[in-house]
This record gives sequence, structure tokens and C-alpha cells, in this order.
Amino acid sequence: MSDATVVRLAATAHEPAVTLPAIGQGTWFMGEGLTPRAEEVRALQQGMDLGLTLIDTAEMYGDGGAEEVVGEALAGRRDQAFLVSKAYPWNAGRDSAIAACEASLRRLGTDYLDLYLLHWPGGIPLEETLDAFERLRDAGKIRRFGVSNFDVDDMAALTDLPGGGDCAVNQVLYHLGSRGIEHSLRPWHRERGMALMGYCPLAQGGRLHRRLLDHPEVGALAAERDLTPAQLLLAWAIRPIEGRRDLIAIPKAVQPDHVRDNAAALAVRLDDEALARLDAVCPVPTRKEPLDIV
Repeated sequence: MSDATVVRLAATAHEPAVTLPAIGQGTWFMGEGLTPRAEEVRALQQGMDLGLTLIDTAEMYGDGGAEEVVGEALAGRRDQAFLVSKAYPWNAGRDSAIAACEASLRRLGTDYLDLYLLHWPGGIPLEETLDAFERLRDAGKIRRFGVSNFDVDDMAALTDLPGGGDCAVNQVLYHLGSRGIEHSLRPWHRERGMALMGYCPLAQGGRLHRRLLDHPEVGALAAERDLTPAQLLLAWAIRPIEGRRDLIAIPKAVQPDHVRDNAAALAVRLDDEALARLDAVCPVPTRKEPLDIV
């Protein structure tokens, strides 16, 4: 995989820097019976074969069912994946986070996570969560930790705490119709060399989903470049800024053609005209906006 298609997670005191594909695989709504389990497993394996080796899941998804699907998909090939899971905020205590992580590991059929995230800010003090993450790391059960749905003030509070500077990633909602992070949060991350992960990069399941995919300008731009509208929006989400990619998009796909399209979007580089026309569809924010969350 070329340098143009990867995002770098910075080195920590415990782990060297790692490069990851700028597009991974999400699993929200997997393991809930909406699609045959065998198809979900096959989709994840197909994505890995095509280079989408980062797989994101959570104990919340399908009440652990998505983790079981991922575990089945990774059987016999765990070392080929960069595996991410997330803990509920109420499971983020000094001891409860360890129990939650161990339960996730059992469902996933593995003895370690590459990255473990706090799913969103909660009422348990961050000091407790950091202590639990450090203990999990020392025990070899996680390699890195991060957070999800944290805004600028949340990130500043986290990184001011002892050990908080080892946070590897913040996973947030990001798509063409939700650009609020571009005003303050993304610049904060870029200044510190800390990567972002963008969930729902196609506005999956949200009120903007069909509106964006069916927007006349999105359709025209995609057709001019021999892309699907979804590929165009995905390529936009992972576009380099000032020559550097800093965001990993994690779309969910089950249909084989969607998985192939997602993988092919890794190689798409949008020109200035395309970016300007998409800016006209959904302008860059001019002020700080509340963090958008699904």
C-alpha cells in the first residue's frame, strides 16, 4: 500500500508508529440479524483481501454480536488485521474497563486489541479510565488506546492528565454533510499529529444519507470521474490536507460490490475543481459548531 493511501498513528512510549489504510471497515448494525451472518463474515474477509485491514467494532454493536461476527471473520488470520473495539462510558472505570475489554476479547476470539476506545465521554473520571487502559496495555491486552466522540475541550482535558498524551485516535462523525470538526477539532489534532477516525463517512443511516448520494452535483462529479457517488464521498472524506492524510474513514459494507468500491476509493485523488464544487454543496464551517454525534 503506497504512502498516498495510508494514515500514520504516531509512536508512543510503548508502541512504534504504525501506518494504516485510510479506509477501514465499520461493523455498526452487524450481528443483529439484519443481514445473514455468513454474508457479514464474508464481507469483512473480502475487505481484508482488498487491503481494508482496519476493522472497527464495539461492545455496543448488536450487544456484542458485531464482535462475534468480527471474531469469526478473523479466525486464522488475526495477525492480518488492525482490530479496534470500544467500551461503553459506564464500563470505563478502573476495574469495569478491564472486565469490559476482557469480555470483548472473548467475543472476538483474540487475546489483544490493537486499539481500544472509550466510546463517548461519560460520568466516570478520565483518570480512572486512563489507569485501566494503562493496566490493559501493561498486560498486553491492548496495544494503544483512544477515545470517540470527544470535542476540543474534552481532548484538552484528556491530554492534560498523566498518560493522556498517549491517546492515539479520536473517532468522530464525519462526512460531507457534517463538517463541524474542520473548524477547531481537526486543526487541534493536526497540530499534535494525532489521527482521527471518521464514522458514517457516507452519512449512513442519517437523514442526509440519500440526500447526499442523490445530490445532482455529487452525481455529476462522480460520473465525470467514472466513480460512484459513494466512492466520491468516501474519497472526499479521506482527502489529504496540505499533503497529509490524517483521517481514517470506516464505512460499513456487506454487499461485495460495495466492498470493492470502498477499497477502490483508496486510490482516488480528487482535484481542486472537484473539491471546490463539493465545498459549494456543503460549505466549510466558519465558526465552531457543537460536535455532531450519531
